[in-house]
Amino acid sequence: MRIVSLLSSATEILFAIGAADQVVAISHECDYPPESQHLPRATRSLVNSSRPSHEIDEQVKRLMEAGEPLYEIDRELIRRLQPDLIVTQAQCDVCAVRYQDVVDFVAAELALARAKVLDVQPHTLDDILRDVICVGEAAEASRSGREYAESLNVRIKQVAAKGGAETDGAAGRQRPRVICLEWTDPIMTAGNWTPGLIELAGGHSCLAYPGRHSTYAPWDSVRANDCDVLLVAPCGFGLARSQQEAQRLVALPGFTDLTAVRSGRTFVIDGNAYLNRSGPRIVDSLEILAYLIRPDLFEPPSGELAEGRAWARL
Repeated sequence: MRIVSLLSSATEILFAIGAADQVVAISHECDYPPESQHLPRATRSLVNSSRPSHEIDEQVKRLMEAGEPLYEIDRELIRRLQPDLIVTQAQCDVCAVRYQDVVDFVAAELALARAKVLDVQPHTLDDILRDVICVGEAAEASRSGREYAESLNVRIKQVAAKGGAETDGAAGRQRPRVICLEWTDPIMTAGNWTPGLIELAGGHSCLAYPGRHSTYAPWDSVRANDCDVLLVAPCGFGLARSQQEAQRLVALPGFTDLTAVRSGRTFVIDGNAYLNRSGPRIVDSLEILAYLIRPDLFEPPSGELAEGRAWARL
């Protein structure tokens, strides 16, 4: 089977379940695992992500209002590769190539008459685990997909057993109030699976709800919902760029008065690798959150998940 992955999370899944040798092309955003980096890129971005956050937001809004795509497909490359399976997404037109663009392209190409298009659209952690299984089935690796999904679920249950509501009830302590920002200018709170991760890790998500899209939030709302833990994980940015973006918050009125800031519990996370990406490393994200939210229950993560590599203090 020949597979083209137009989604970074799908690429991670395919490599994790042992289907790496079937992947013949990846998207411009696919940067993990390192073994995937030799593959040709089947998409490119039409948004200049090197610009400041507010300009990126304006570019995205302008293109979407005009009905224009944010990403371009390398049609000639895909024609030449003649894949049996193309994995894409139908969850967010801002995050990756539009699903309809992929469907229309495949339908118009005789060379792709046998190609199957698999779209994933995760909104929760459970959806992500199901996507692992679905990708495995589509890649004719059902057994390894299910086994890998179960191994991820085991790790999730281990965190939930410590950070879940039943632990708080027994200890009689209040769950820390947590706000996670997915963009800093304008401010957006992280929705979809992130609120669920926060709850599993022992926190209480503020200004965002499990399974709902990320939304804009005025700074006054962040101040009014004075939180115990403030997380900053701009979508698509690595740790160094995220730290730069987080500095904008420091200058906002009332920032230093926030409980999270006064208690030293404001953190920047590599959102591109972890929180924002709906692939296997979402469980790594949960393990990072568990320590940041409940250091009284969890040990600091090590290796790639350690402070200075996956996250930093603001």
